[in-house]
Amino acid sequence: MRCFTKSDFLSIDPSIGSLEDFQQLTEAAHQRDLRVITDLVISHTSDQHHWFQQARQGPDSPFFHYYVWSDRDDRYPQARVIFSDTEHSNWAWDHQAKRYYWHRFFSHQPDLNYDHPPVQEAILDVMRFWLDLGIDGFRVDAVPYLFEREGTNCENLPETHAFCRRMRQLIDQEYPGRILLAEANQWPDDLVPYFGDGDEFHMAFNFPLMPRLFLALRREDNRPLIDCIESLPAIPADCQWATFLRNHDELTLEMVTDSDRDYLYSEYARDPRMKINLGIRRRLAPLVDHDRRRIELLYSLLLSLPGAPVIYYGDEIGMGDNIYLGDRNGVRTPMQWSDDRNAGFSGADPSRLYQPVLADPLDHYQAVNVEAQLRSPASLLHWMRHQLRLRRSHPVFSRGDIRFLKVSCRSVVAFERRHRSTTALLVHNLSAAVQPVHVELAAHGGMRPLHVSGNHGFPVITAEPYFLNLAPYESLWFLLEAA
Repeated sequence: MRCFTKSDFLSIDPSIGSLEDFQQLTEAAHQRDLRVITDLVISHTSDQHHWFQQARQGPDSPFFHYYVWSDRDDRYPQARVIFSDTEHSNWAWDHQAKRYYWHRFFSHQPDLNYDHPPVQEAILDVMRFWLDLGIDGFRVDAVPYLFEREGTNCENLPETHAFCRRMRQLIDQEYPGRILLAEANQWPDDLVPYFGDGDEFHMAFNFPLMPRLFLALRREDNRPLIDCIESLPAIPADCQWATFLRNHDELTLEMVTDSDRDYLYSEYARDPRMKINLGIRRRLAPLVDHDRRRIELLYSLLLSLPGAPVIYYGDEIGMGDNIYLGDRNGVRTPMQWSDDRNAGFSGADPSRLYQPVLADPLDHYQAVNVEAQLRSPASLLHWMRHQLRLRRSHPVFSRGDIRFLKVSCRSVVAFERRHRSTTALLVHNLSAAVQPVHVELAAHGGMRPLHVSGNHGFPVITAEPYFLNLAPYESLWFLLEAA
């Protein structure tokens, strides 16, 4: 369920199905040991929502105080305009109410007024509605923007955290075992409070990691990646970062320096149509010129670095994008299941699809689809499945502590993960060239690296720097064993 302009919190868009269809989907997923997490947009509604339509009638409406109204448009001047490409203010005039209303995103998305207690109760009831239908949790959208206070940037306010604790209390007391994942495009230091003392969100997205992975890859330099991971603040033991390479929005460049942003634009978005807001609206495969080696390298890093990896649909088969579609729609085209009509996504008339399927010669759904890759043992999809099995088979790759290792070449990033009695060694070549490299492993003298494929042919570690010769964009996963 993905729609950021909510006209009804308690139904399914009829163009894609019904509540009965949704329940069938949830039941089918649970039968396959899959959990279903839906988006929960809590900061705003659509201007077509019946709450807003009734609020426009004025102060006598029971829904007037569900939104933030003002007679002037200069309040909260320190709050940034997020969608600066299209919006010039966080206030919009409503001709019927004859007042300005507050919106942090598009003007057709008026913000809810969380200072009004019935709003909080209504959102908690929305949560109960979907949890009662059997979902396993929420990806809570736009968490930082719930309250407004003069003299602040209206983000990450204490009142917001108080409501987050109410959400978590509802989960723990009424629906134990379900999870809350925070979507907040913020620096990690600002995100840590959303974990609370383990009493707010279970997980939160690590946004700064995404651009730094692409920066490290293009510059063939390990420093952006190392600096990003080493600067992560500590979080409660039962919480986790959610990490990702790409998602349904742009590759956000809000959290890089101006010079790094200019560099990333020049390398990854040479066509102006690839840019949106402060980011790049491209999928993973086109970002790396459909280079299978670089796709695998980035996923090897994602799956071996700390965090719970989140894979955006279609990236596991190398799906392309359509930069000719407006807004962020170019990276939201239908999943390519097969070479059948509408890429196997739907039996509807093509004109009724929410977006057209890809027909570009390089990314055409008849060439890039799940069915075709299932038939090919050498496909990207099979490689992804293999890497995920490896990660699940060895908890050290997902739960271990991390320590970066000294290397003789900054085009190589090497680190160890430790979990209980197991130590893993991960080495990645960020370069397009062969890289001979020495890795400082003296602390593990007497141990032998065992490649996860079972290859025992690597020499025993000694006090001397350990030599490896890495192919372009090669990744090596080792477990250390006694020689």
